[in-house]
Amino acid sequence: MEVSGYKYTDKAEAIEARKECADFYGLPKTPSDETIYWIDYNEATEDSPIFWYIVFDESIQEILGKPISFTVTDQPIPMKAEKE
Repeated sequence: MEVSGYKYTDKAEAIEARKECADFYGLPKTPSDETIYWIDYNEATEDSPIFWYIVFDESIQEILGKPISFTVTDQPIPMKAEKE
């Protein structure tokens, strides 16, 4: 599938980008807050080499900059076992 967003070859870079967005929005508001991140990253496990990415949202463009377009291989949908 075609994705507009931010692509990282190192997981630590994706984690840092997530942190930058949370810091920008002042998250978490309190230590017990359920919302600790504004956005999250995904792992493209079906691609080789594996990479990490964040899907574009207008609310993060000011923080992460202009998004790029790239392809992510969809993960296969597991088949349900047939009942005997």
